[in-house]
Amino acid sequence: MTFQSPWWLLALLAVVALVALYVLLQLRRARYAARFTNVALLGSLVPKRAGWRRHVAFGLVALGLAVLVASLAAPSTEVRVPRDRATVIMAVDVSLSMQATDVEPDRFAAMQIAAKQFVGVLPARINLGLVSFAGTATTLVTPTTDRDQVSTAIDNLELAEATAIGDAVFTSLTAIANFQSSLESDGQAAPPARIVLLSDGYSTVGRDATQAIDAANGAEVPVSTIAFGTDYGTLDLNGETVPVPVDRATLEQIAEETGGSYSEAASQQELEEVYEDLGSQIGYTTEPQDISPWFVRGGLLFAFLGIVASLLWTSRLL
Repeated sequence: MTFQSPWWLLALLAVVALVALYVLLQLRRARYAARFTNVALLGSLVPKRAGWRRHVAFGLVALGLAVLVASLAAPSTEVRVPRDRATVIMAVDVSLSMQATDVEPDRFAAMQIAAKQFVGVLPARINLGLVSFAGTATTLVTPTTDRDQVSTAIDNLELAEATAIGDAVFTSLTAIANFQSSLESDGQAAPPARIVLLSDGYSTVGRDATQAIDAANGAEVPVSTIAFGTDYGTLDLNGETVPVPVDRATLEQIAEETGGSYSEAASQQELEEVYEDLGSQIGYTTEPQDISPWFVRGGLLFAFLGIVASLLWTSRLL
């Protein structure tokens, strides 16, 4: 919880002063009563009081005043709301290493399932595009709110040779730039953009990671990366067993230097969790919500209870 106008909290000093005055008066009364040695006579002279109950009544009123003062400081809390607009490009690795079975049933099938769940996680107004990459990178779906189009493209992905991670970033940036240009030509402001890139191996062709990082930073587009698979994955290629470990270092470098996030997934379930988390980060934001009306209601309630208690127990307002 935060306060939009915290200087109003200084008024709590007045409530503290009131409580201090009350305590001082009670102490003076106690000292006055202590002067009389004849307790029976004092009881006949001084009307019977409500004892501890009158302190409770005053405490409720003082608490109500404190809460009302706090309401003047405009208290607020952060609430999670869907983003109004954003552009996301999902870039997925379709190199032959995705046939490795270290992830059940295999990396490729697990990726397709998790990617389609990511499509469903994003709020409806976010534009989502799809880029696939192996030896080259191709834009399969330009940014759109048509989720069925993206899901169908994911189902129709095909494996190919080599891995070009750098080219995947460049192709994704081109798709974003073209989409933003079309919006601006229609008089609309370009929304923030992000790339979510999944890969399971080392880049073997195309532009290197440093070039991709410079391009992403120049376009002010963060790249969130997912390292998918294990260090023990192998591929049977023409009767030869070829190891296909994940290049975590390059993917982490791309994410860190572009302002994105880096994640690792070694199973379909972990990949689904990563995509869900990314969807939450990208698709939602936090905004302050004014809760001062609740403070006003609470303050009035405490003050009302204190006054009622005082009337019932002492027949006085306080």
